[in-house]
Amino acid sequence: MATTSTAAHDESTVEASVRIKCPVEKVYAFHRDFRNLPRFLGDVMAVEQVDPATSRWTIQGPLGFRATWTTKVTEERPNVTLRYETVTVPALRTYWEVHFGPGSSPGETEVREVMKLPLGRLGRVALAAMGKYPMEEVTSNLHRLKELMETGKVTDTSYAVRGKFA
Repeated sequence: MATTSTAAHDESTVEASVRIKCPVEKVYAFHRDFRNLPRFLGDVMAVEQVDPATSRWTIQGPLGFRATWTTKVTEERPNVTLRYETVTVPALRTYWEVHFGPGSSPGETEVREVMKLPLGRLGRVALAAMGKYPMEEVTSNLHRLKELMETGKVTDTSYAVRGKFA
């Protein structure tokens, strides 16, 4: 049985989902505390909460390059939807929507992430040239979230900074 699914809307949108054997409230609360993101996002090394809606993320890119960006929550419906976007460089703004809903079995959560990348096809080509593939990263990140919520540990190291989850 597949635990993740993926779909593409257009050149700049990536969508993936995962079913997690854990109640919606628990999955939402864990994800909403952005300080938990480095525990399952492959390239996010640290998150500093600036205020309830704003956080500063440290990302590790190719060849050990580190960057910091500021992210702002733009919509929050507890246990249903979380929308946020980068605000550091407007021309390179990235948007995320994370939807939480009941799964097909009691106590299960369906998490669907939609990410809109900057610069459309050009943005995807630039990321691929750096060895970053958004669809694969989003799918791997969701799989790691599933592992962490269900087992308390991460074993999937695909599309992550080398050695991060070792």
